[in-house]
Amino acid sequence: MAPALKLALALLPALSIAAPAPAPAPALSARDGGVGDIVGGTAATAGEFPYIVSLSQSGSHFCGGVLVNSKTVITAGHCSVDTSASSVKVRAGTLTWASGGTQVSVSSIILNPDFEENSDGVPDNDVAVWHLSTAIPTSSTIGYATLPAQGEDPAAGTTLTVAGWGTTSEDASTLPAALRKVSVPVISRAACQSEYSTADVTDNMFCAGLTAGGKDSCSGDSGGPIVDS
Repeated sequence: MAPALKLALALLPALSIAAPAPAPAPALSARDGGVGDIVGGTAATAGEFPYIVSLSQSGSHFCGGVLVNSKTVITAGHCSVDTSASSVKVRAGTLTWASGGTQVSVSSIILNPDFEENSDGVPDNDVAVWHLSTAIPTSSTIGYATLPAQGEDPAAGTTLTVAGWGTTSEDASTLPAALRKVSVPVISRAACQSEYSTADVTDNMFCAGLTAGGKDSCSGDSGGPIVDS
């Protein structure tokens, strides 16, 4: 298995979010799947990803999310399983997950009823909608994601950008303070399936990454955007 290839899931309107590969990640938080990382990336700039949000529990970042309107966040389903809305917060409009911007509470979490994990722990229909208790208005650093057309599928070879607050190496034990990004190419489903022979790569997924490694996202960046700019 080539560890550089990371599954990404196509959401209902074809917005995409980062998700973990079948390979295990370092256990850096209490959340299933660990924290993960942006490997081989660079620092993001203020306002570059105005729709990205940090999801936190007990003061610790555990997943990313995408703000699609003032009171709605889309994130990964596996970030939302057995998660109580009253136990989590959403922070927007800042490069740092721990401070700044606007932080609000969550009123409800709706997990895709078709969410499931295969025997290797790879999630399918991996999406959830979080409704916010307080609206987050747009600003110089906050905006709402523009969703692709229904069913749109990125072509193999297309370069996409993943952003998140995951650690910057597989053996790191702390999160970076500031948001990071990395560019990765889309891999065909056939090529991806051959890399992950024991995991079903369904039509709800696409793959992006480098077979040579060195540039990557992992489970801590789960729920955040993978962007075709």
